[in-house]
Amino acid sequence: MADSLIEELAQKLRIIPNLDREHSPESGTALRKFPSPDDWHDHVELDANEWPKRVERRYSLVPTTCFNCESACGMLAYVDKESGQVTKFEGNPQHPGSRGRTCAKGPATINQIQDTERIMHPMRRIGRRGAGGWERISWDEALDEISAKIRASLKTGAKDRVVYHVGRPGHEGYANRILKAWGVDGHNSHTNICSAGARLGYGLWHKHDRPSPDHANAKVILLTSSHLETGHYFNPHAQRILEGMMDGAKLIVIDPRLSNTAAMADHWLPTWPGSEPALFLAWAKMILERGLYDRKFMENWVNWEMWLDAAHPDEPRTFERFIELLLEEYAEYTPEFAAEECRIPVEQVIEAGEAVVNAGSRLCTHVWRAAAIGNLGGWQAARTLHLLNVLTGSVGTKGGTAPNSWSKFKPELFDNPPDPDGWNELHYPPEYTLSHYEMSPILPHLVKDGRGTMDVYFTRVFNPVWTYPDGFSWIEMLENEEAVGCHIALTPTWNETAFFADYVLPMGHASERHDINSYATSAGKWVAFRQPVLREFARREGREVEFTYEVNPGEVWEEDEFWNELSWRIDDGTMGIREHFESPYREGERITIDEYYRYTFERVPGLPEAAAKEGLDALGYMRKHGAFLIEPATYSKHEDEGWPTPSGKQELYSQTMVEFGYPEHAIPHYRIRSHVHPSNLSGEDEYCLLPNFRLPQHIHSRSANSKWLAEIGHRNPIWIHPKDAAKLGVAEGDLLKIETEIGWFVDKVWVTEGIKPGVVGCSHHIGRWRRSQDRGNRFLTNEVAIEDLGDGRMRMRTVSGVRPWESDDPDTNRIWWRDGGVHQNITHAVQPDPISGAHCWLQKVRLSRPGPDERYGDVEVDTNKSFEYYKRWNEMAKQRETHPRGERRPLWMKRPLPPRKEHWFMPE
Repeated sequence: MADSLIEELAQKLRIIPNLDREHSPESGTALRKFPSPDDWHDHVELDANEWPKRVERRYSLVPTTCFNCESACGMLAYVDKESGQVTKFEGNPQHPGSRGRTCAKGPATINQIQDTERIMHPMRRIGRRGAGGWERISWDEALDEISAKIRASLKTGAKDRVVYHVGRPGHEGYANRILKAWGVDGHNSHTNICSAGARLGYGLWHKHDRPSPDHANAKVILLTSSHLETGHYFNPHAQRILEGMMDGAKLIVIDPRLSNTAAMADHWLPTWPGSEPALFLAWAKMILERGLYDRKFMENWVNWEMWLDAAHPDEPRTFERFIELLLEEYAEYTPEFAAEECRIPVEQVIEAGEAVVNAGSRLCTHVWRAAAIGNLGGWQAARTLHLLNVLTGSVGTKGGTAPNSWSKFKPELFDNPPDPDGWNELHYPPEYTLSHYEMSPILPHLVKDGRGTMDVYFTRVFNPVWTYPDGFSWIEMLENEEAVGCHIALTPTWNETAFFADYVLPMGHASERHDINSYATSAGKWVAFRQPVLREFARREGREVEFTYEVNPGEVWEEDEFWNELSWRIDDGTMGIREHFESPYREGERITIDEYYRYTFERVPGLPEAAAKEGLDALGYMRKHGAFLIEPATYSKHEDEGWPTPSGKQELYSQTMVEFGYPEHAIPHYRIRSHVHPSNLSGEDEYCLLPNFRLPQHIHSRSANSKWLAEIGHRNPIWIHPKDAAKLGVAEGDLLKIETEIGWFVDKVWVTEGIKPGVVGCSHHIGRWRRSQDRGNRFLTNEVAIEDLGDGRMRMRTVSGVRPWESDDPDTNRIWWRDGGVHQNITHAVQPDPISGAHCWLQKVRLSRPGPDERYGDVEVDTNKSFEYYKRWNEMAKQRETHPRGERRPLWMKRPLPPRKEHWFMPE
């Protein structure tokens, strides 16, 4: 029964418990108002399109997970049993992470699978690369031709010339298993434009490189950035933040921009970008001064003795003296100092700080992109933020912040090939000794610098030409067939990078592929199953399917089956690859996709037992429910497992930083001023451009074919404070020229008090484009012309904006918006942090009125200037390059695909 109005009011006033929260998958009871999973294959609903007639439709509800951000929220696909087609997506109440809810991006999956412009068949280039000529080929042709190219590269003995570059991962390590089977150090990722700064900051503390905040049980929720509504884990985090706030938690948001989240906060602190460590250290000092630290946790689980031994060898080796010396070390971080650096009132520092220092073990913190990926030294934001958790003892506690690894299930694979016998210096150049992930933002520059080339290059759901900084350098590399011998784009939709591929292979959206998902979206540990919906529907109807593309739209496939088939064909019988693709159940025979997932799910703790209670095997349970809760909560695991650091403790003091040439960063400090610190800006004419946020309904580069999402948001104007607008003499809607270190773009002005004075903002994820010879994504792309002006200068000009067109979908002729935004990313210079390797997104810019021939949407870039600028930043890393014991990078730090240990050392 539905709650009465009185019950709902009483719940909100906390007179009675919130019964809906108690009946959640985390408590083991299904949400109300949803049909039982036992009835999902024969679900009846009235057809809303037939209203006011009462017309019944029969559906098979198939669980899968969303593919439109990393959250992997649970969805139910409604398959019309009469037509056999998916008609809509709703939330899956059996999913412990999302609990039946989705954000706008989940239901919009229906737009993506019904897109009239999507890629439906394998395509091969005709003519020169990038010219726009394509022909349809069969999967057999694609597999045979690509496998021959890979075989030829492997036969040379090279271990670094076949590369897989991933944008949105999903299959939990399976692609790395493929690369190991091929024997190549070939994993590259997008992480150094996303989270590498935060990862190093957290990794220095405890190797685990991501946080898992327990928002629902927190007393204080401290968010550094607008990550809630625009970054990873929006939906599952939003639910739990709201629950925490309903139970009295205070929300603090630190962001120069008034995001949707900041607008709902108890405290919004619009700090100057890069100053956040000063603020955190001021609060740390307040905790120490008042004696509000958790002595038991710090004394037992922090390597404070190592700091005393290194920095104060003549002092008594007591915890009391450690606290006194730490206070002396942090004496400069007063509220006044923090206020001056952050450019906020000191009263705000103190008021928000009071909440933080009194939160105790229920201080829940988070930083992911924003400050950590925007600034030179951004990794300090994560390192100093986690110091607050360490001081308060809120590490792995109820209501605190745990390492993500505690909440993340790692599947056991059916075969584990040996580690690659080589080291790829295009991914990990020797000067970036502490880079936490591959140096992918500077890949074209490394190639141009003569560091290496690639024989076969896979881009997988990855669009660096548009998403990355300095996209013209990416185009230059991709057009050069000596730099990239063969480029294969694995993508559900056309994109700016696929335009420059040799093969474009259609990979599935959320309802068209297999993946294993497990993410730290709450304090518990869960595993979810992204499954191809029409394949499962066929199985329920008694039809056998060998390959998923047989039931998907057109011939859309998926990576898991593709990699297995490709790997089998690469091996000519002499290479030892096929042995890694044999079935664990049928000796000598090739593994099937069902066997792979059967093997994995049989090894999920507790899943086989839960399945047996329903008369199912583990795979059958996951096909039916879509997800499984492994542990309701993962608190205090360090008490049994310890910490996987050199000291076995939380490392306040990092011997690694000292050994690798950065002794000034032995403990958390504010020793690096951002490249956009006010002292690094030239007078009043130079501003800080904040580009590392996105509109909440959009995806990195995969929402351009979603009509619902494009209609909600399709422009990215320049956010500018009224004071700055008055100084520049611009008003709402006026044009502004934004000059970066390597070029400029022209955009429209949005005057708002929601941005800090001296800072201008521009959403990262709008400004998609296509040329006249390109296809796809017309809901959100401008048609542009690209002109080579000579001497490395490139210009992009909008020929026409978004326009209606005739298609099988009547909505394509109803498009009312015309503005597709501006591609700002392509004008950004690469700025690799010399320590973390992360790209520093924030740009120093000059603002002016456009010239008479400079139009809205115009972009100009000097690629020669961009290469010289890369060299200057690269030199910062080379100046401090240090290899203790000959180590390329610290042996104890994570790497997504670790080669054999002997390759972790520099050649003699």
